[in-house]
Amino acid sequence: DTGTRVIQLHTGGSCHMDADMTRRCLEEMGIDDLDIIFLENVGNLVCPAEFDVGAAKKVMILSVPEGDDKPLKYPLIFQVSDVMLENKIDTASIFDYDPALAEERAKQLNPDIQTFRISALNGDGFEAWTDWLINAVEEWRKSL
Repeated sequence: DTGTRVIQLHTGGSCHMDADMTRRCLEEMGIDDLDIIFLENVGNLVCPAEFDVGAAKKVMILSVPEGDDKPLKYPLIFQVSDVMLENKIDTASIFDYDPALAEERAKQLNPDIQTFRISALNGDGFEAWTDWLINAVEEWRKSL
């Protein structure tokens, strides 16, 4: 047991969450003692981008095996995201993935997007990503 509270949300066949679903889960969970909440809106890269889930920051995960051309195919998710995590970066050479090209394409769509190359397998890049996340939480607290 990690001590992490989790609520599994069922979208009822819809391809995305929405802000009302988020609200209901937060009411059920109770959030007064939490600093951060992760909403995992799974699915393709189109549906989650089109709907507001009530998040303060949007983070999208680009899996290296999916290809460095994803910003060209699914521009909206890159336009509305604050962060792009390039996960499985340790496999880039295997999949002929060019991280600099993926980042350039994302920044053409959204000059403010932050990019982090990470590997869930070996932990590479997580320090920079979590530093950004901690800073975002601190900035949010100051805004209250």
